[in-house]
Amino acid sequence: MTEWINTLLQGLLLGGLYALFATGLALSFGVMRMINIAHGDFAILAAFAAIAVVQPLGWNPFVVLFLIVPLMGGLGYVLQRVVLNRTLGQDILPPLLVTFGFSIIIQNLLLVLFSADTRSLPAGDLATASLNLGTEVAVGVLPLLTFAVALAVLGGLQWLFSATALGRAFRAASDDREAAQLMGIDNRHIYGLAMAAAMAIVAVAGVFLAMRTNISPADGPLRLLYAFEAVIIGGLGSIWGTLAGGIILGVAQSIGLKADPGWGILAGHLAFLAVLVVRPNGLFPRTRDR
Repeated sequence: MTEWINTLLQGLLLGGLYALFATGLALSFGVMRMINIAHGDFAILAAFAAIAVVQPLGWNPFVVLFLIVPLMGGLGYVLQRVVLNRTLGQDILPPLLVTFGFSIIIQNLLLVLFSADTRSLPAGDLATASLNLGTEVAVGVLPLLTFAVALAVLGGLQWLFSATALGRAFRAASDDREAAQLMGIDNRHIYGLAMAAAMAIVAVAGVFLAMRTNISPADGPLRLLYAFEAVIIGGLGSIWGTLAGGIILGVAQSIGLKADPGWGILAGHLAFLAVLVVRPNGLFPRTRDR
């Protein structure tokens, strides 16, 4: 019984990391109606950027976040204003093709700069620290911290969308971009800010991922897959749904690993398919099923 409790707790905390990956993807889709194929690769790019700073300078990974997050946010704003805004419209194919191109470029750039070797961010004692919750039940401090950061990010986005003028502009541009433009909202700027926020969040996810496990330049597509599954499970456009989707995915993978070491990833995919069968629009879609 204790082993299963530990398994469920590990899956729950892993879901926090998946929620961080999914939040940025949900934000770009919710505001711009755009699926960013390079989403996972940008997370890996942020992680390798952090590694490039930490290794020679010996900085703490959490200090590096204050450098990497603004840089990735600025990169997101520039890419959206200069490139991606030109692809938005009724056809979903142009942004898919452009972001797919970004994915290929990032992967090859990282291969040139860092080779195909796996790397990680040194987390020191935090990597192995744990909290005892009872007899033979313990949780890692780093996964717990990741989950807390995910909750803080989601709570911050909820406040942004519900209580600020910028959040109202996000919602207006998402619901009807032509009407928002007529009301004086600069959609290009709003979309740039939304992509900046998405990239900042995915940078946090990438740094936490590199502190938890080894990464390679080719890991981006797999992280995109996990983020996409979490978004679909939670419901497109649902902020807190991404957390539910991440938790379901994480718990399913943990249970699969518990049953058989080769079943972890497959169990997550099966849980994703099971939710689609029961709730094709996800658990918490923005609109009610008709």
